[in-house]
Amino acid sequence: MEELSAALAAGVALAAPNSPAAPHPRLAAYKARGGPGQAERRQRLLRLQRERRLDYVNHARRLAEDDWAGVESEGEEKEGEDAEEEEMDVDPGKKLPKRYANQLMLSEWLVDVPLDLEQEWVVVVCPVGKRALVVASRGTTAAYTKSGFCVNRFPSLLPGGNRHNSTSEKVYCILDCIYNEAKQTYYILDVMCWRGHPVYDCQTDFRFFWLFSKIQEEEGLGEKSRINPFKFVGLQNFPCSSDSLCKVLAMDFPFEVDGLLFYHKQTHYTPGSTPLVGWLRPYMVPEILGLAVPATVLTAKPDYAGRQLQQIIESKKSKKLAAEKGHPSSAAAARNGHYELEHLSTPQPANSPEGRDGAVSQMEN
Repeated sequence: MEELSAALAAGVALAAPNSPAAPHPRLAAYKARGGPGQAERRQRLLRLQRERRLDYVNHARRLAEDDWAGVESEGEEKEGEDAEEEEMDVDPGKKLPKRYANQLMLSEWLVDVPLDLEQEWVVVVCPVGKRALVVASRGTTAAYTKSGFCVNRFPSLLPGGNRHNSTSEKVYCILDCIYNEAKQTYYILDVMCWRGHPVYDCQTDFRFFWLFSKIQEEEGLGEKSRINPFKFVGLQNFPCSSDSLCKVLAMDFPFEVDGLLFYHKQTHYTPGSTPLVGWLRPYMVPEILGLAVPATVLTAKPDYAGRQLQQIIESKKSKKLAAEKGHPSSAAAARNGHYELEHLSTPQPANSPEGRDGAVSQMEN
């Protein structure tokens, strides 16, 4: 065990992104106030997003209308320059992604616990499911995977989502959702555009307030019907105080809980993984955040929790070997972890063979 701990301490670099597609880097050897790597990246990202001015109006319009004329050949020469910024997994100065791939804002493991967690962060309890970019425009609603593949088209009661409420090409919605197939429900995690008004460059607390208020205005959105075959349900956010987190972990939810997403209140919606959104499984909260939480179903440790150290080292070794052998995709993932997460769900239930043997592999695509 001492050998494993030493290897972990020597091998984990906090300045590198902490993709939730791999195990938590310091679940067993975590220090509540660890190195400054992730904290420094958060501060830098907040500063850069205040300085940048990206064209979100046209970006939202292109997503809604699938109109990419004139942007296909732009930015090709920037690829070499971007390599210099790899210490930041998200560079707000980069151009926005083209087409429908890589449009979602993804999380990192919450490694460095923010000192302002109670004051400047909120938490969202996430159901098991697949991340989906949902675009309602021109009388139809489309759901895309994080890699940009359209998996479904259907009518919905979202503004612009069916031919009856799409009175203008300027009426469209772009949402970040988690799709739960068992419940035939799209749980709305975040909003990027509503009725043609982009909110990419608005802070998290405003986006969440805006989303909650707008959902209430759309009658029938949370019910299945002929014109709305899938439910759209907003996810609630909670304060990150100790009392609030204890209450959240003791609550009953109408879905199977997968994990907790921690959002910085000031972060804008930025495509790509970012340290301003942190991810934890519920059972990790007592150890990572140092809270005394009630013993509930959510906080019970699964069987695979005790093997996290070995899994971390094996994952790091495999990625390092792939990088040394020069495999392009594996090397890129090992270097920066861009867009690795499509399933928010991680392991299978502990009593299944997959859950016993594949706690890491279930977290990756």
